[in-house]
Amino acid sequence: MIHIKKIMNLLIFQVSQQVAEIALQVSNCANLNQLRQLFARVIRTHFLQFYPDSFHYNNISRIYTRLNSPTEALHVYIAMCRAGVPPDNFTLPIVLKAAGQNLNRTFAEQVHGVSIKYGLENDMYCESGLISVYSKAGLVSSARKVFVNSTDRKLGSWNAIIGGLSQGGRSKEAIDMFQSMMRDGFRPDDVTMVSVTSACGSLGDFNLALQLHKCVFQAKNPERSDLLMMNSVIDMYGKCGRMDLACKAFVTMEDKNVSSWTSMIVGYATHGHFKNALEFFREMVESGVRPNHVTFVGVLTACVHGGMVQEGRYYFETMKIVYGIKPVLPHYGCIVDLLGRAGLMEEAKVMVEEMPMRANVVIWGCLMGACEKYGDVKTGEWVAKHLIEMEPDNDGVYVALSNIYASHGLWEEVERLRGVMKENKLAKIPAYSLP
Repeated sequence: MIHIKKIMNLLIFQVSQQVAEIALQVSNCANLNQLRQLFARVIRTHFLQFYPDSFHYNNISRIYTRLNSPTEALHVYIAMCRAGVPPDNFTLPIVLKAAGQNLNRTFAEQVHGVSIKYGLENDMYCESGLISVYSKAGLVSSARKVFVNSTDRKLGSWNAIIGGLSQGGRSKEAIDMFQSMMRDGFRPDDVTMVSVTSACGSLGDFNLALQLHKCVFQAKNPERSDLLMMNSVIDMYGKCGRMDLACKAFVTMEDKNVSSWTSMIVGYATHGHFKNALEFFREMVESGVRPNHVTFVGVLTACVHGGMVQEGRYYFETMKIVYGIKPVLPHYGCIVDLLGRAGLMEEAKVMVEEMPMRANVVIWGCLMGACEKYGDVKTGEWVAKHLIEMEPDNDGVYVALSNIYASHGLWEEVERLRGVMKENKLAKIPAYSLP
């Protein structure tokens, strides 16, 4: 009898060791390929059938989410449901985070129903997850309902609703919610302040920015890095047009990452301080910080404001060849704008034609402005054709093309365009003054 008991204990120990080993291997997966191979082995060995515990499903789903593969994370959750394994209070926050990554509003609503079924809707992590995913999916009214119906509201829920409103472009509402949170006696943390300072930057309210900076000092936690929070302060001051204060905040930072430098570069570039922007980029590279695609948007914007064509071409090529960054629409937009402003219409046209993606209204608009400035009839007609296809009701295209014709004395073409506008019932909206 004692011998059998020893054997049983040994088997239980070996099983526990196996389970712990699988869990550790999943947690230590550094890339998607490694996790997929491990998950395939888990399925092949029927591990989840022998040990149908929510912990294992949660662990795999969590790592898929961490590795930015939300669809696969949701598939694991679906497999868990089909296996009849009920979710716990760790399951749904993971699933909601995955749903938020791919903006799957249908899945979010289904998970909300599951949370009610299992009595988990008031769990603090599930509640904040629901608010966050609804906000990201554009269902702000649903996010508000979850928030308002909360019976035991925690800071996480406040952060979720404030962050959702801020990211959804409802900056004024985010600030109002922050003020309500303060009145309710909650002390903001770094997560709160990142969202609120972002909202303030969108509003461009400098007086509010000064007040929020004081709150940032109060929210600092000596046990946690304040890097993200200080980056948001720099961005806030930059959007408010106070690069002097942004620079002061930047200088006081002990640690700086690519976002810190990029916020300064973009801030200077946006406000036309192109020399400062390029000087910060030089210092950034010398300090060993690798720029990203947003950094180069700032650098190229600086070149546009400075009219520096040669430098713009150089940085555009450097981005591709030296840093291996594939240009996206904003990069092409900057170059087209730069070339157009310099009157290099043919080169700008070739750039638009050779782009690996379709030009948007902004790029066509920049090119149309350049055509109007330099009176380029041929290119103007080509640009106008594309703009009218994209925005047939845009009267500004006809007005710009009419001005180009007028600059060359092509009055018959001007009259023809006026006839088209009249026929299509397009008219320039008249200006007016407020009393």
